[in-house]
Amino acid sequence: MAGHMVSFFLGFLMDLLLGDPYFLPHPVRLMGKMIAWLEKILLRDGDEDRKKFRRGIVLAAVVPLTALAVAALILCAAYRLHPAAGIAVETVMTYQILAVKCLKSESMKVFRQLENRNLEGAKKALSMIVGRDVEALSEEGVVKAAVETVAENTSDGVIAPMLFTAIGGPALGFFYKAVNTMDSMVGYKNEKYLYFGRAAAKLDDGMNFIPARLCACLMILSAFLGGRDCSGRGAWKIWRRDRENHASPNSAQTEAACAGALGLQLAGDARYFGRVVHKPTIGDALRQAEPEDIRRANRLLYVTAWLGEAICLIVLLLLYLL
Repeated sequence: MAGHMVSFFLGFLMDLLLGDPYFLPHPVRLMGKMIAWLEKILLRDGDEDRKKFRRGIVLAAVVPLTALAVAALILCAAYRLHPAAGIAVETVMTYQILAVKCLKSESMKVFRQLENRNLEGAKKALSMIVGRDVEALSEEGVVKAAVETVAENTSDGVIAPMLFTAIGGPALGFFYKAVNTMDSMVGYKNEKYLYFGRAAAKLDDGMNFIPARLCACLMILSAFLGGRDCSGRGAWKIWRRDRENHASPNSAQTEAACAGALGLQLAGDARYFGRVVHKPTIGDALRQAEPEDIRRANRLLYVTAWLGEAICLIVLLLLYLL
């Protein structure tokens, strides 16, 4: 437990300092390659819907269990070699599971392009972090999409993997990352993935149910601590009112808290794969979205991440002392 706490904190600090260097191999990219390879084997356009669904269940079982088993074997081998080696390996694994700095860095690329009045460059940077079509977005639309991405991924990319890693170490953390990666690749409600990706999407919904709500509460607290640029009361009000305004049971939780904190109206209709998807709005348009809102959302991200880390460490310490 002591080694786990040390690794848990050091991995968090490594993520804040280093982010995700593109020149280094990353387990999530390997998971993505595995998912793409299995998709080629399992998914056939001519298959009936029931068969696609059954094969999707196979995908949803094989990928996360493989990630869990590989991580557990590496970790066990390292701790058997020496406790210091185990702590070092667990620290690096924890660092690879979290995505605080990466999320900030990618969203700030959008901000910098807008700051330079390069809307097309901002759209290109945005397309790297969202699944929607970005070609027709205005500057305000680009800002809102970037803010929504930061808000949603504060849960998916930070608090949820942090929580699972705290509970079950990097093995469970990588299990979660595999599920989340599957959902981002095959969890779409379109003709191709409606049945094949359903198991992965439902598994992702289930695993994110508690973390998304916990993250929203932490984000509301962060808004109270965020100074004059954020409204804690607004975050609380909009979260209570709009937290269910999404087809996903989890996505609107943090989006609502963020929208209320910044005084923005987020979500609404969006275009995916050339098709307009009608979605309810989240929040009130108290003012027009501006590029600075991307930085404000990132400040909420960082305060939320630190609060989550502190709470997890306190709980782990209490369990250790008991």
